[in-house]
Amino acid sequence: MLGGMAVPRYHDIAERLERSLRSGTWRPGARLPSVRALCRTWDASITTVAAAYRLLERRGLVEARAQSGHYAMPAPGTPPPARPSLEPVEVGLGQLALEVMRHARDPGLAPFGPAMPDPALLPVRELRRILVAVARGGGGLEGYGMPPGLEELRVAVARRAAAIGCPLRPDEVVTTAGGLEALTLALRATCRAGQTVAIESPMYYGLLQSIEALGLRVIEIPSHPRHGISLEVLREALAEHAIAAVVAMPCAGSPLGSRCGEEATRELVALLAARAVPLIEDDVLGDLALDGRRQVPAKAFDRDGLVLWCSSLSKTAAPGLRVGWIAAGRFQAAVEHLQFTNAVGPSPHNQLVAARLLEGGLYERVLRRARPLYAARTQAMADAAESVLPPGTLITRPATGFCLWVELPPHHDAQAIHAAARRERISVTPGTLFSAKPRYRHCLRLSAARWAEAHLPALRRLGRIIGQGRSQPRI
Repeated sequence: MLGGMAVPRYHDIAERLERSLRSGTWRPGARLPSVRALCRTWDASITTVAAAYRLLERRGLVEARAQSGHYAMPAPGTPPPARPSLEPVEVGLGQLALEVMRHARDPGLAPFGPAMPDPALLPVRELRRILVAVARGGGGLEGYGMPPGLEELRVAVARRAAAIGCPLRPDEVVTTAGGLEALTLALRATCRAGQTVAIESPMYYGLLQSIEALGLRVIEIPSHPRHGISLEVLREALAEHAIAAVVAMPCAGSPLGSRCGEEATRELVALLAARAVPLIEDDVLGDLALDGRRQVPAKAFDRDGLVLWCSSLSKTAAPGLRVGWIAAGRFQAAVEHLQFTNAVGPSPHNQLVAARLLEGGLYERVLRRARPLYAARTQAMADAAESVLPPGTLITRPATGFCLWVELPPHHDAQAIHAAARRERISVTPGTLFSAKPRYRHCLRLSAARWAEAHLPALRRLGRIIGQGRSQPRI
């Protein structure tokens, strides 16, 4: 019902098609099912299906071509994927990343910068009870955390993996001190200094810093805000360069909030398996699918032990625990050795707490509460941003996570905006951090994790800062 009236059938069909288009079932340029095919699928008349397609045309989601049919269009307001050069480059982010992280801890700033979960949505009370119970039982404080990690947590992770369609044995899991350690161990196990890794672009800057510290070079593969990594460009890069590993986020891109879909994920795994190239899968945000439909990790399609699945609890339920994991396939022995020689292993106490969090339904309850709230907040903040940011600004509508990727008109300088916003007590993350090259200088990442109407004045101030500071990007 809509306003007390029955929704017309064509409107219902259009809504179903729109959900499929926005979830990436059909990529831009793909031919959609014919009118007659949809008539058979939904037992509808030609008039009804044709009206649904006309509605999608008016929304800018579908293009009708004479004598050819209907084709998917990019979602309105969605930034197109950039096409970087495929030459390997070294990484050098300097002190800007550290400065942004320091600002993230300042409670006096409007919290648009830090990609941290809303503390109000974390199970703090329940975690305190778990902490007390674990401490009373000894708490794992009597010994070191040795690889591959606490069995209780590895069993809980394996059960969680099976629940999302990725069967694993507990002995295939290595626990880590957060997701970034898992990703760094995966890079160390698969690559040597001076070698080249292919990464999605834009890419989470913490991982770029790890790549820099390991002395690796990167080739940036463009990522679409809805469909994730470009397999066409990746195929080209693999043909032209010796690539030691690929880092991708098929279930949940960061900072774009993209999602590849199962078919493209299978294709990615097969593409790399055919060339014996390891896939390092960053799945830290995979559980935060905003429509509640958790995508199956690429690891589920791994038949050769070449996918290193990395995840954690840091973005979903317990950032303070610093607990993550990696299922490294044929590289597991190397991962365990590297972890032991670097830091022995993560805290047994924290692993016990994480295991209890994953068991008994608490973790699922946290997700069921958080997902719709983050979905509403990203939508509301995106709508508000569109009303206050300059004409020509493009803003993503993420499928996963709680961040917006904002592409301003090219004459804006995100680093200058970051500095000016800081003086106005506003935290933002400049796009320059998300590439090893001087790119995304007119882009910002904004966090909607804690968005509320009370933040609208700060967002308006940010809009004025951007409107007044029309400086050219620094070269």
